Amino acid sequence: MSAEQIEIEREGAIVTIRLNRPRYRNAQSRILLEEMTQAFADADNDTSVRVIVLAGAGEHFSAGHDLGTPEETADANTKPFGPGSLGRINRSWHLMIENSLRWRDVKKPTIAAVQGYCIFGGYLIASCMDIIIAADDAKFLPAHLQLFSAPWDLGIRKAKQILFENRFIHAEEALELGLVAEVVPRAELDQAVMAQARRFADNDPLTLRMLKQSINAAQDAMGYRNAVQAAHSSYMMMELAGTIRPREGETERRLGGVAKALEKEQQKERQEGED
Repeated sequence: MSAEQIEIEREGAIVTIRLNRPRYRNAQSRILLEEMTQAFADADNDTSVRVIVLAGAGEHFSAGHDLGTPEETADANTKPFGPGSLGRINRSWHLMIENSLRWRDVKKPTIAAVQGYCIFGGYLIASCMDIIIAADDAKFLPAHLQLFSAPWDLGIRKAKQILFENRFIHAEEALELGLVAEVVPRAELDQAVMAQARRFADNDPLTLRMLKQSINAAQDAMGYRNAVQAAHSSYMMMELAGTIRPREGETERRLGGVAKALEKEQQKERQEGED
């Protein structure tokens, strides 16, 4: 497939889908998300592909949702989801719920390779992968996102603590929480991810497919799919109330929760520097 905002790389039985908007820290536009979905579908349907890697070009995996880059603004009216609040709900449901569940449920093992910032929408797409391997500089910022997976990713009480504090999870803490499977030096991230992908690819593809299907089914039996779909209504209530995204006509390009978490992170770094 031809793509504007992602790159697709192939090494043997492993396909890497790489977010390719480093200028914007891989902010997620409508185009990028739909290109991702098509790339996952193509790799899933290719019987010679055994493992899919999701990565981000540049210094950061993804700084989250695109709140108004020139490309996103130009695209806004090319695929309308309808006017007003219903249109915003339609857009969010299609791009972030339906697509996310498709990424989660592809039939092959998936790995997220995360470096630098993995904020809000970045956290969301990483959480849809089967495992995450993180560089030692990775910083995760979960929240009540459109796809609200944090209770499943972090555990109920830790999810409450971290989300109530609205703070970043650094790579080593993410490892302790089980959010990531491995933490490696930044320079070794690609090597570590490909090594893990090859270990997955060495196994029988039907066995891998059945294992993934059964594990996801077990999670769904515990309520995952129903919970994340229901939580979307709560997310949209917050968004339409203006507590998440800027209201129409406002020019702020950063979500409020992100700005506060970054401020806390900078204060922490200053205090550590003084010590």
